[in-house]
Amino acid sequence: MPDDDQSLLEQRAQDAPPSYAPPSYAPPQPLTLRINGADHDLMIEPRVTLLDALREVLGLTGTKKGCDRGQCGACTVLVDGQRINACLTLAVMHDGRDITTVEGLGQEGQPHPMQQAFMDCDGFQCGYCTPGQICSAVALLDEVKARQASMLTDGEQLAPGALSEDEIRERMSGNLCRCGAYPNIVKAIHSVVLRQA
Repeated sequence: MPDDDQSLLEQRAQDAPPSYAPPSYAPPQPLTLRINGADHDLMIEPRVTLLDALREVLGLTGTKKGCDRGQCGACTVLVDGQRINACLTLAVMHDGRDITTVEGLGQEGQPHPMQQAFMDCDGFQCGYCTPGQICSAVALLDEVKARQASMLTDGEQLAPGALSEDEIRERMSGNLCRCGAYPNIVKAIHSVVLRQA
């Protein structure tokens, strides 16, 4: 390489902005996760997702890791009653908040009405997406009770028991079932809606 070319490369290297190197380690942070009514005091690295904290740290494996990108809904949990994708949020963001997983919906021998409806209506096949589907469906019921409209809601009227199957499909559109159990999932949700009317 000619000397002029070498000196030009050296000059460019000196003029270049310093490259960013992320820290290889972030010290654990103390936090309290209130999960299914019980407080869990933890020390967690700030980059740990809520999903990984639930599954890997606390051993609550009902919440599933599907796509890990917020596209499938298998990791849906309830935070302060609102459904979220646990793979898209950091555990440290939920310090002291109420988190409900599928394990916290029912009790031993007494499933939540939505869990029972999924069993009665055969609203699952392989079962992998079912915990997220059920958590999302429970939130759907609360949204309807609060009269929250969806893209399909006609006006702002939501009469109890008047939730159509199309409305249910729209509200559940963030939860995918690769087995195609959608008709029975909708049937299960609709049966609970009718019972609560």
